[in-house]
Amino acid sequence: MDVWTWGGKYFGYFEGKALFTYDGKHVGLRDGDEIYDEQGNYLGEVRGDRLITSNAKSSWRSFGFVRSMKRIPQVPVVRYIGNVMQAGHRDFPDPEDFNSA
Repeated sequence: MDVWTWGGKYFGYFEGKALFTYDGKHVGLRDGDEIYDEQGNYLGEVRGDRLITSNAKSSWRSFGFVRSMKRIPQVPVVRYIGNVMQAGHRDFPDPEDFNSA
């Protein structure tokens, strides 16, 4: 399933519960609607085909995971029109934010 940030930027895709950036990096694991990073820190959540981060959940933790091997990069899919930001939320991190991690 392809996913975009709340602001409309193509992020990447889910392969099962694993979230990958469009350049093939495994950056998150889905637990219900919430997504956690490799150390178990809350990253955000899924709403349809969009990703958003709740400020109130920033201290949430879950089990970490071991990253999968990098996948073959994809050409970023066309950008969507951004959604109006919901109160108490911020946009999901940009896929490029994970390049240094």
